[in-house]
Amino acid sequence: MHITELNVQFAICIAGEEDGDLEAWKVYRVLPDSKADEVGSLRVIDESGEDYLYPHSRFVIVDLPEDIRERLLASVEE
Repeated sequence: MHITELNVQFAICIAGEEDGDLEAWKVYRVLPDSKADEVGSLRVIDESGEDYLYPHSRFVIVDLPEDIRERLLASVEE
């Protein structure tokens, strides 16, 4: 696992969007971003495959076991 992957979190979207960039109840990668935290946002890789800022209130951060985190990260790289 790369050092940057240790900082990657995962979150479940609890409020999707009508335009389809986020799906409710889907797990998303959250990238570390201290400036996003300062404004109450998360930097999330959405359905477009790009990372954007979204309100923290749309997500619940989940703490996953290491083997599950590795499998999720591997599925993104494929």
